[in-house]
Amino acid sequence: QVQLVESGGGLVQAGGSLSLSCAASGRTFSSYSMGWFRQAPGKEREFLAHISKSGISTDYADSVKGRFTISRDNAKNTLYLQMNSLKPEDTAVYSCAASRSGYAATSSGYDYWGQGTQVTVSS
Repeated sequence: QVQLVESGGGLVQAGGSLSLSCAASGRTFSSYSMGWFRQAPGKEREFLAHISKSGISTDYADSVKGRFTISRDNAKNTLYLQMNSLKPEDTAVYSCAASRSGYAATSSGYDYWGQGTQVTVSS
């Protein structure tokens, strides 16, 4: 089992950047592939990015490709999401998730979730 805690959310102007972190408990962080999701009010949860257990492979949703970068530091049990060129439509609660599987781009593929951190992008 792994517990996840996100941090780094906040208010930023359009065009700005924000970096999110997801701290994982336990000694088995490297056993999980990881993902970032977001959910805006009234909308379904949206997949943003996935990173493999080793960190070598990454994948992104088209909506964030080229603007967001997912990374991980297995020695620090931490997952990151660097967000650049933010837009008002990026406003949402951002959550990290851990998956026992090799790859997952849907919520159902993830086994553990953080509580989320709010990101608000003003125009």
